[in-house]
Amino acid sequence: MAGGKSTPKKDKKIKVSGGQLVKTGEILARGVDSYKAGANVKGTGTLYALCPGKILFSRKKSPRGSVKTYINIVPA
Repeated sequence: MAGGKSTPKKDKKIKVSGGQLVKTGEILARGVDSYKAGANVKGTGTLYALCPGKILFSRKKSPRGSVKTYINIVPA
C-alpha cells in the first residue's frame, strides 16, 4: 500500500446478518475462520445456503475452550 496504489481486499467477511432471509445457494461468509457451517449450511472457506430460510447464529464452546460461532438456517 505504498503510495496509495493498492488497497486491502474487502471481500473476506460475513455477508449476512441474523434474522435475514436467504435463498438457496446464497453466499453467507467468505474467508472467515471464526464462523463454521451449521444446519443447512455447507462449505469450509466459503459458506453457502443449502435451502431457503432465515439466518440464525449460535455459539458453542469447543473441548479446548475456544468459542466458535455457527451459522444455521431455519427453513422457511
